[in-house]
Amino acid sequence: MAATAPVSVPVSAPVRMEPTRVTPVAVTTGTGVRAAAAGFAPFTAPGRTLKPGSRGTEVKALQARLKELGYVPGPLDGQYGGTTQMAVWAFQKVQGITPTSTVASRTWRALENPKAPKVLVPRGKPDRVEVNLAKQIMVLYSGGEAKLISHVSSGSGIPYTEYAMWNGKRTKFTGSARTPTGDYKTTWRRSGWHRSYLGQLYNPIFFNGGIALHGALSVPLYPASHGCVRLPMKVAEILPGMLGTGVPVHVRGKFVR
Repeated sequence: MAATAPVSVPVSAPVRMEPTRVTPVAVTTGTGVRAAAAGFAPFTAPGRTLKPGSRGTEVKALQARLKELGYVPGPLDGQYGGTTQMAVWAFQKVQGITPTSTVASRTWRALENPKAPKVLVPRGKPDRVEVNLAKQIMVLYSGGEAKLISHVSSGSGIPYTEYAMWNGKRTKFTGSARTPTGDYKTTWRRSGWHRSYLGQLYNPIFFNGGIALHGALSVPLYPASHGCVRLPMKVAEILPGMLGTGVPVHVRGKFVR
């Protein structure tokens, strides 16, 4: 979804919050980044096949491993719900596994020997966001390390015409529903739910006019937005504390249906 930025919006610099995990997914080399050869604690996969609705210590082990690797599975409660499912999708996509809600042998093996996300901007600044439209993932780099990796749903690419009440009038809105590629920077933001002319955005952080990173109740396995980058709600809850204003946002790739 997209919203129209106000003429003047006071923005307070967010408090920099360090995540509770240590995630040496990548190491800075000059201004570039390379995948770390090691750094994670050894992990032995439980091996039990897991699906949404599964419960138990094996699910908790899955959640803990995903969190260690920089993904956001939600609470480490041993319950395989929607947030854990979207973290699994993100991990599978980074590993080159077709995303599925099932955690079986191939995904367990990848959790034992994980790959780092593909770096889209090798000479990018140590603090930046990379959005991979082809894989539908977002990576937040801080200090040259991949601190947060998330599943996303970007612009559908299907032109739209919609009517909505805006400034007291029924107004027609049209657009291409594209998330343009390019190099941008984070600008203004809102806390909580923000009403745009195309719907509700949760904790939006804008980076290209009215296009934002924001939480949404629906983040499917395909591009579905009006142009914004939809995030799982749990990711949108913590992202504002990790991502400041004026940070580069690099959007690359093209999703092939």
